[in-house]
Amino acid sequence: MAKWADNEEIQIFQEYLKIPSVHPDIDYGLCVEFLKRQAASLDLPIAIHHPANEKNPLIVITWTGSEPELPSIMLNSHMDVVPVFEDHWTHAPFGAEIDSEGKIYGRGAQDMKSLGTQYLGAIRSLKRDGINQLKRTVHVTFTPDEEMGGGQGMKEFVKTDAFKDLNIGLYLDEAAASEDNDFFLFNAERTIYAIELICNGQSGHGSSPLENTPGEKVRYLLDKFMDYRSDEIKKIGAGVPLGEVTNINLTMINGGVQKNVVPAYIKLVFDIRLAVGVDQDAFEAMILRWCEEAGGDIVLRHLLREPTAPVSVTDDTNPFWVAFKSATDELGLKLNVIASPGCTDARFIRLQKIPAFGFSPMHNTKRTLHDHDEFVYADGYLEGINIYTKIISKVANV
Repeated sequence: MAKWADNEEIQIFQEYLKIPSVHPDIDYGLCVEFLKRQAASLDLPIAIHHPANEKNPLIVITWTGSEPELPSIMLNSHMDVVPVFEDHWTHAPFGAEIDSEGKIYGRGAQDMKSLGTQYLGAIRSLKRDGINQLKRTVHVTFTPDEEMGGGQGMKEFVKTDAFKDLNIGLYLDEAAASEDNDFFLFNAERTIYAIELICNGQSGHGSSPLENTPGEKVRYLLDKFMDYRSDEIKKIGAGVPLGEVTNINLTMINGGVQKNVVPAYIKLVFDIRLAVGVDQDAFEAMILRWCEEAGGDIVLRHLLREPTAPVSVTDDTNPFWVAFKSATDELGLKLNVIASPGCTDARFIRLQKIPAFGFSPMHNTKRTLHDHDEFVYADGYLEGINIYTKIISKVANV
C-alpha cells in the first residue's frame, strides 16, 4: 500500500474516484471543480458547456497543437457512475481505498473515471518530457449522463456549433478490462432497439373459453422471441464475439385488471441489442410478421430506436489507425479488435462519420464494471498512463 500512497498520479485518480457522481440525483459540481484544478495544473484552458440543460455540464480541456487547423483528437470519458449496493462491498464504494494487492476500489474505477485521469496523466508526462505541443490539437472531454444513454450529454453536444468547432478527426473512448493478457479495442457497437408490443384481443369473463385472447398472442410471440434468443446465444458458445450476437431480453409484462377478467390487452417490453451488421428494417419486418402470425391487432411501439452507427475502419486506409497500431506495436501490446457489446458515447461520434475507437488500457484484470467491489490495479493504472502517453503522441502527430 505504501508503494503507491505517495504517487501523484494515484492520488489524483483517488481524488476523482471519491466524488460520488452517482445516479439518479447527480450533482456534477465537485467533478467540475476537480477538473478545473487539473486543467490549471496542466496550464490548459477549460470550457464548460451545457448542451442539454444546466444540470449536465460537459467539460472540454484543450491542448492546442502546432497546426491547430488540422482535425483534432478527442479523448473522451464520462463523469457519471451507476448506483451501488453498499452492503455488498468490502471497501467503501467512494473511498478509493488501496488494499495490500494494489487494488484501488471504487465505483467508476473501471467504468470509467480511470481513463479520464489517465488521459490527463499522459499529457502531464508528455509535458514533463519537454513536449509543449503536438502537431494536432487534443481535446480531453468529460461528459455527463452516459450511463443513462447520453441523452443529456454527448447526444446533444454533437448537434452544437461548439462541437463542430472542435473539428474532430479521431475520437477515443472506453472499452472494457480484459481478463487475459490482451487489450480490447472497440471499433463498433451494437444498436439499441427497445420496443413495446401491445397485444390486443378478446376480453371477457375468466370462466369463458374465449378465442383470440391477448394471452394466446403473448404465448406465440414469446416462443418466437425466445427461440431467436436461444439461437443467438448458441453463437457465443461457438466463439462468436458478443458484439456480433443480437441480444434479446424480455424486461416487462403488463396487463390485467383482476383475476376473473380476461384483459383486453397485454403489453410486452423487449430490450434488444442488434448485432453489428443486422439490418434494423429487416429485423422489424420479421417482428411485424410474427405479430400477424400471432393473430394480428398487435401494436409495435418504439421505446428507443437508434440509427445504426458505422464501423470505424481498422486498416491501412485509416492513418489514425496506423498511428494507433504503431504505438501499441512498439509497446508490445496485443489488441483484440471487436464490436462493443454495450453502448457508449462513441456511437454518437460514429454517426458524424468520425472514426472512433474504444480503448481502456486494462488487462489481466477481472471485469468489475457495474459490479460490487469495482477495482483497478494501481500498477495497471500507471501502466495505462504510459500506454496513452505513447498513443497520444502518435495519433496527434499524424
